[in-house]
Amino acid sequence: MLSSLLVGAGLATAGGFLAWSPESPLRSGAAVAQTAPATEAVSPAANPNFITDVVTEVGPAVVRIDASRTVTQRVPDVFNDPTFRQFFGDRMPQGGQERTERGLGSGFIVSEDGRIITNAHVVDGADTVTVTLKDGRILDGRVLGSDPVTDIAVIKVDERNLPAVTLGNSDQLQPGEWSIAIGNPLGLDNTVTVGIVSAVGRSSNQVGVPDKRVEFIQTDTAINPGNSGGPLLNQQGEVIGVNTAIINGAQGLGFSIPINMVERIATELAETGKVEHPFLGIQMVTLSPTVKEEINTDPNSGLSVDEDAGILVVRVLPDSPAAKGGLRAGDVITSVAGTAVADAAEVQRLVGNGKVGEKLTMEITRNGEVERLAVKPGNLPE
Repeated sequence: MLSSLLVGAGLATAGGFLAWSPESPLRSGAAVAQTAPATEAVSPAANPNFITDVVTEVGPAVVRIDASRTVTQRVPDVFNDPTFRQFFGDRMPQGGQERTERGLGSGFIVSEDGRIITNAHVVDGADTVTVTLKDGRILDGRVLGSDPVTDIAVIKVDERNLPAVTLGNSDQLQPGEWSIAIGNPLGLDNTVTVGIVSAVGRSSNQVGVPDKRVEFIQTDTAINPGNSGGPLLNQQGEVIGVNTAIINGAQGLGFSIPINMVERIATELAETGKVEHPFLGIQMVTLSPTVKEEINTDPNSGLSVDEDAGILVVRVLPDSPAAKGGLRAGDVITSVAGTAVADAAEVQRLVGNGKVGEKLTMEITRNGEVERLAVKPGNLPE
């Protein structure tokens, strides 16, 4: 029931507020194939081989990513006890033993000079990264930046004249549209699966990854381990998302990060190596008559609510940007940045669309009185 801003300010679904600006390196001719003018949807009846055409066009720009990292195993302190060593001698495990962990994922090339997008968890802590192209070339990669909050990373390989994808517009997606995934599930390179967009705007909490700040695309296109970081495509062959998550034990439930948000994050990572996420430091819940009754009848809630609608601030972190801006537990948020809000997800989205350090106007109801507060979001603590 609770929607939390304790670990970040928003879902970072910025639409096109930065991603679609002409200044974005991912939109420049030197950085990525230009987005083609809007075209009419391909009719499967008119072209029954439209999936084959998409795969032929985009497949060469989809890559396999192998990452490895060295992990030092720590021996529990009990094994360092002299008594244990007296009895077990050389059979005792030795401290500082190293082992290599290897990971496999997918990615896609967004610029002819070798910029690649993948998931952050694919390259997390990697000492070495190698990129394998469809034509068999194996290239050394380096991580330009990684953002665990949105699970996006950017890799660079030193190569020219590489095939690059075309980016679509995930803001225009509607449930029921065709979706195509290309990747390397379970090490089976260049695997193609197809389905539809099942839903859009799935929150991180709904997907089961509350530590992320993403509104996911849900698809029934098959996504398996190894697909992570690969592209989700529309029927024109444009990238509409980055495949990232599945729900264990479920079938036909895959999730992708919308490309509009990915483009903004990737641009910041490529330019600065990091991303700032606006952070307020509040916990909140969307009010309804039922929620109101639950709170008012719970002797441990410490709150009394008169409103039937709005977003109730349940908790404010001490010394947080929200606390410094005057927000209190029990306040009911009714608008953010001049936009009326009806649920907690909208508050997260609007805060995420802002910038760290810039004043954000919030209208609240407190003890029956309407007040306006100016809050300056901080950067999400690591």
